[in-house]
Amino acid sequence: MAEVKQFEIPLLSAKDVECRVQSVSKNKAGRVGAVLLIYKDARVDMRILDQVFGPSNWQRTHEVINGNLFCNIDIWDDTKKAWIRKQDVGVESNTEKEKGQASDAFKRAGFNVGIGRELYTAPFIYVELVDSEYYVEKQGQKEIYRCFPSTRFSVAHIGYNDRREISELVIVDRNGNVRFDMNAQKTTTNAPGPSANTNAQAGRQTAQQAPQGASSGPVCPECGGPISSAEQQYSMKKYGRELCRSCQKKV
Repeated sequence: MAEVKQFEIPLLSAKDVECRVQSVSKNKAGRVGAVLLIYKDARVDMRILDQVFGPSNWQRTHEVINGNLFCNIDIWDDTKKAWIRKQDVGVESNTEKEKGQASDAFKRAGFNVGIGRELYTAPFIYVELVDSEYYVEKQGQKEIYRCFPSTRFSVAHIGYNDRREISELVIVDRNGNVRFDMNAQKTTTNAPGPSANTNAQAGRQTAQQAPQGASSGPVCPECGGPISSAEQQYSMKKYGRELCRSCQKKV
């Protein structure tokens, strides 16, 4: 029997992962914070497909099914002498409708291949903002909080456990200051300060020294209280943003 070649999709590095602001809000304590999302660019999928299978051993096509744009990633299986297909549908972009939908379909098909599945294990990421990072828009009696275009965050470090789940994640601002460390009890919010590596190390030391039972889980961006994974999922599905059970009742 011919030996079947095993392909292992590499885990994403910090350079492969990008970070963007999903929402900005003010909690009851008067602090303004942002919910961040981490994601991969389509060029990451292309590089990994080239790296793992070879540039000539995969191909990308698109087709419309029931009015929806799908992407097909076909990978050549030399043992079976056949193309193996992974397919998924895309979602329209807010900026470039067709291009965004095609890119999204490609990235979703890449997830089916195994590229970036670890991103699904990312923690809830919330950072408090300083005054220079956000502004307020008035819409009647309502205040809308938004980040300035210059407010940017990036992934400085990402690590995984043996289940290919994210176990370490450090996010810094444009000045290199740590704003989120999933293994630290507290993170910094002020701009000038030590380097990302210094802050990350200090944050991890704080977490190790914290008393057992201290909460380091996700918090509600509205009131600052703890929020469970189930509450996050339900709130995102119904309200489009993370809220604890108490804040959900007030919406």
